[in-house]
Amino acid sequence: MVKDAASVVIKAILADKDYLSQLDAKIGDGDHGLNMARGAMAAEEALEELDDFPNVKEVLQAAGEAFVMNVGGSAGPLYGAGILAAAEVVDEKSKLNAETLEKVFNAVVEAIQKRGRAVKGDKTMLDVLIPIRDTFSKENTAGKALEQILTEAKDAARDGVEFTKTIPAKKGRASYFGDKSIGVEDPGAMSSFIIFRTLCSYWKDNLK
Repeated sequence: MVKDAASVVIKAILADKDYLSQLDAKIGDGDHGLNMARGAMAAEEALEELDDFPNVKEVLQAAGEAFVMNVGGSAGPLYGAGILAAAEVVDEKSKLNAETLEKVFNAVVEAIQKRGRAVKGDKTMLDVLIPIRDTFSKENTAGKALEQILTEAKDAARDGVEFTKTIPAKKGRASYFGDKSIGVEDPGAMSSFIIFRTLCSYWKDNLK
């Protein structure tokens, strides 16, 4: 199930490769889609080396290392750091529930913040990942079914992407555009949303 979920995400990244690069071309180098696709294909090769039924830690470790070792620009180090940090907080006994997802996204956000030295409002992937993390907080999830929480998290992620359209970029090459970057979604925020949206759909289908 974990390996299948990763495969679905890989397919989604490859399908939206051109779209992500088109977004990036407006406020950056235009290579975000290519970099994400490179990471996705490297992750796919790494996953093929695993057993048929690897645990979540093994899948995250393999995917994170694939991004770090094969992707340039900011995407590789940032996504790689986040995925590897997530691998550190799970084990073979981890289950798909709000508690696990809170730990995972806490680790992802902390690692990316440390690596990228960014905060919410800088027009980065954190404008999507932080709202997702907050949705899985104990204060928000109490008494709710996981399917409802996933829907709320996906909505928060979509709102995060829209938020990046309203603010100037403060990090990376996009920051050179200043106020001219307003009106364009951050490519990293969009790729984070695509990944999470895909996972939500997969998880919901397999909760039934």
